Amino acid sequence: MVCVESLNVKGMIKNPKLARHIADANWGEFVRQLKYKSDWAGRTLVGIDRFFPSSKRCSGCGFVHESLPLSIRHWRCPECGSKHDRDINAAKNIKTAGQVVLACKATGTGVAAA
Repeated sequence: MVCVESLNVKGMIKNPKLARHIADANWGEFVRQLKYKSDWAGRTLVGIDRFFPSSKRCSGCGFVHESLPLSIRHWRCPECGSKHDRDINAAKNIKTAGQVVLACKATGTGVAAA
């Protein structure tokens, strides 16, 4: 299973500090290639909605920050005290959400919003 987050690339390109790097990455082509390769290898590609709070949600207890500016790269959960690197925490949450999506499809219960 491969999980990817749907990104608002047009909105991200409006950030002058990130625009060139985001445009160079060609996210849409990357995801298209992932889909092709995962189908070819018999794997599943799961897309996670861009509004899922992957970097603001504690991967330990589920606490969600109301606001977490991009400038904050590391944070401590006020509920359980876990220390998080923003990107690693987001990856853990995206993986968990992808597993939930697959489990719901497998059981026929519909897609859950994690």
